[in-house]
Amino acid sequence: MKSSDSRPSRVGRNPFAHELNFTMTEKIKIGLMSVTVFPVRLLLVSFLMLLAWPFAFTASLGRSEFVVEPQSLWRRFLDLSLRVIMRAMWFCGGFHWIKVKGERAAPSEAPILTVAPHSSYFDAIPVTMTMCSIVTKLESRSIPVWGTLISYIRPVFVFRSDQDSRRKTVEEIKRRARSGGEWPQIMIFPEGTCTNRSGLILYKAGAFIPGLPVQPVVLRYPNKLDTVTWTWQGPGAFKILWLTLCQLHNPMEIEYLPIYHPSKEEKENPALFANNVRKLMAKALDVPLTDLSFDDREISLSQGPLRIYDYSSLLEFNQLVYRLGLRAGTTEKVLEEQARRARKLQGDMLSVEDFAQFFNLPVTDTLTQVHSLFDQHGDGQIDIRHFVIALSTVSRPSKSMETLKLAFKMYESEESGEVLEEELASIFEIMLGVEEVELSVLFLSLEDPDKEKITYDELCDFIEQHPRFVMDYLNFKTHPRKFCFGRPKSCNGQKHDKDN
Repeated sequence: MKSSDSRPSRVGRNPFAHELNFTMTEKIKIGLMSVTVFPVRLLLVSFLMLLAWPFAFTASLGRSEFVVEPQSLWRRFLDLSLRVIMRAMWFCGGFHWIKVKGERAAPSEAPILTVAPHSSYFDAIPVTMTMCSIVTKLESRSIPVWGTLISYIRPVFVFRSDQDSRRKTVEEIKRRARSGGEWPQIMIFPEGTCTNRSGLILYKAGAFIPGLPVQPVVLRYPNKLDTVTWTWQGPGAFKILWLTLCQLHNPMEIEYLPIYHPSKEEKENPALFANNVRKLMAKALDVPLTDLSFDDREISLSQGPLRIYDYSSLLEFNQLVYRLGLRAGTTEKVLEEQARRARKLQGDMLSVEDFAQFFNLPVTDTLTQVHSLFDQHGDGQIDIRHFVIALSTVSRPSKSMETLKLAFKMYESEESGEVLEEELASIFEIMLGVEEVELSVLFLSLEDPDKEKITYDELCDFIEQHPRFVMDYLNFKTHPRKFCFGRPKSCNGQKHDKDN
């Protein structure tokens, strides 16, 4: 599968993964801090959080979720007390000096603050400093102690069990944003998830749908050892807390950028509005834009013996099939049915019209783009089996062996259950997201080196016995070894025995 020329993919470092490596000096320092400073800090942080709870609970009594009542003197006192307590809590956690650049706009000027990058639960610091509202899942309200503090800032709750949740959330954001400053500002993290700050992923449109001015806010953690990043692959929540509390000092910078006033075109196109604000914030942060979204995280973090090697073309494919409406309803049953129909075609090539008919869809620009991804020879014809393999790969990226089994069902001989070497190469090209796979090393390592076919069970057993199967037995265009055709002994001067 190839990437289209119309949309070059910009995917560098995986933003959903974070790895920590310590020097011996750092390990010794963490060890000493773990038995001295860490217990004291943890005790103080816990005490201050518990101390904040009665203030938040009292201030929340009798409040309406739909109307903002006048800020009485006693509520102002409680609000000030909470800010002081929360700032003391962060101070005890090692965030001694928080540098603030720029000036926060008034709610009447910019009802929405867009904050990025979102990389840690320590991003709650600017929330507690401003007491702005946030958008959060309803389940957050039931978290002991912290849930009461969240409820105090009058968040916009997302009901994930409600199918109409997205529309209701957007409507509530619009209602508050258009109140003329009556409601507190809403602080929104438009990335929608935590990343490692290596780049800004695609923004969700929620903050930009109202079409009102927003104030971009950028966060920086300029510490030498990054212990604050908490994302999908890497240290867990408690390990992050432990390591951060073991640092002598945790610097943080909050910068309020100038208010961004949308143009008429941006007001009518929230996606354009969001992307232009993202570009502005990326420039301020001096980080690249990454064409990944929250929905792409599973593909970029695929697991298994045949995990995706290069996910650039598969990410583009995934976005296109979402637009076609084929991705949302893709279940194992649907994939099996598509594979059964594809097998019946016995490798017959499909034009774009035939492709549209296969899925009972009209011929559109998006469908034509998807079709072109699999047009290997540039003759306007594709093998539908390639599409089914790609769809299975992006639908269940961590179940690569199930995708491989599905592919064998479409290609295997009815008599022997075997797949030809060149057909298996095509399967791997799509599953791994690579080009020009060559399998001589694999087939020469089998019991019968002259064999040019293989069954699913034989391949499965071989992969189980060789955990580094992709790196050791496949050759492809972007392989670290590059190409090494012919006998395996010619690769890097090393001889590869079938028993290795």
